[in-house]
Amino acid sequence: MLNQTHAPELTSWVTSANTTDTDFPIQNLPFAAFRRSGTNEAFRGGVAIGDQILDLAAAAKSGVYTDLAQQALEACSGEDLNPFMDMGKQAWSSLRLALSETLREGATAQTALQSCLVAQADAEYKLPCQIRDYTDFYTSVHHATAVGKLFRPDNPLLPNYKWVPIGYHGRASSIDVSGQNFRRPCGQTKAPDATEPSFGPCKRLDYEVEMGIYVGNGNELGEPISIENAEDHVFGMCLFNDWSARDIQAWEYQPLGPFLAKNFASTVSPWIVTTEALAPFRAAFERDAADPQPMEYLTSDANSANGQFDISLDCLIKTEGSAEENHLSTSNFKYSYWTVAQMVTHHTINGCNLQSGDLLGSGTQSGPEHEEAGSLLELTRGGKEAITLANGETRTFVQDGDTIIMRGFCQRDGARRIGFGEVASTVLPAKS
Repeated sequence: MLNQTHAPELTSWVTSANTTDTDFPIQNLPFAAFRRSGTNEAFRGGVAIGDQILDLAAAAKSGVYTDLAQQALEACSGEDLNPFMDMGKQAWSSLRLALSETLREGATAQTALQSCLVAQADAEYKLPCQIRDYTDFYTSVHHATAVGKLFRPDNPLLPNYKWVPIGYHGRASSIDVSGQNFRRPCGQTKAPDATEPSFGPCKRLDYEVEMGIYVGNGNELGEPISIENAEDHVFGMCLFNDWSARDIQAWEYQPLGPFLAKNFASTVSPWIVTTEALAPFRAAFERDAADPQPMEYLTSDANSANGQFDISLDCLIKTEGSAEENHLSTSNFKYSYWTVAQMVTHHTINGCNLQSGDLLGSGTQSGPEHEEAGSLLELTRGGKEAITLANGETRTFVQDGDTIIMRGFCQRDGARRIGFGEVASTVLPAKS
């Protein structure tokens, strides 16, 4: 629901929040865990405003806030946001409103809060919360079809895809925040013309443009979350690069699915944009009439009316030999075949219990056009068609020293543009 915090005319006394190109106007107010770079300070919660961070631990001591908003600030003062996420939707909304009111142009709280600001240029980040568990979904029908055509030209989509929100259980321990450097994974691969597999560094390393969905307050074991209530349990979203070793994956994934090809590294952006901040950028969920319609437990009027999120997603590459960023693709989260609410509901329909900080990956987000592909596997048609970068280098898959950068933003008439910042990570050579 839209409320006063979304009003496009709102401006902030933090003047950098009022520029048209900022990701973090007062209408956004995303959360992260940060500290000043190069210090031994404790990490604590922060909210982005323009090019600054409002230190929530300092704000909790400012004397400006009261009641539920003050309790929420105190829950944000530790190194992980899980206690705040556990408080639920009322507390999240109460703190958002209080922050909006006190950061607005003309707010009397400016004097007290000015000293609570830290420049983003002076900050470093950690994961915003303890990611207690991680599930990766497969929600882009365009990605699933494109990849399926590479391996099953006559039958690209398996029969269950349009009935079930497909997902698998991933590895939370190897997820890190933007800036992550990781070594190229090693494992077993099998060349098409080989009689036996071989062991060595992955040769077909790939990125995946995804959205990450953070669970807020969870559910009790055995108590499913209905689709009508699903988004009450979603704290917010981030950008997510779920790295993949395609050649390792091709050899190992049958019959049980992804394993070593997917658990060596995944990278999230530092900032969690709350579901409430995304309210102006909702879109209708529509299913082609020729496709199976979602089962009753995956259907609601609210989900049909505005279950999708219109989030533009850009992917870029910066190679070791050049400081230039090369654009690879642009897609949008609104193309997802399944909504956030459907993912949460399906995940819990068997009684599975979610916890605060659990992360759901959306799966690679590709659009209907080839140039909207969210992975190199698709862009290069399985490595058969190299792409040429602006500096003359070519790529079929990610090479050592490459940095993959993803950015996302929401924009529409009648609303302030808001962004997610960026997620960037760099591939190092395999360990010898």
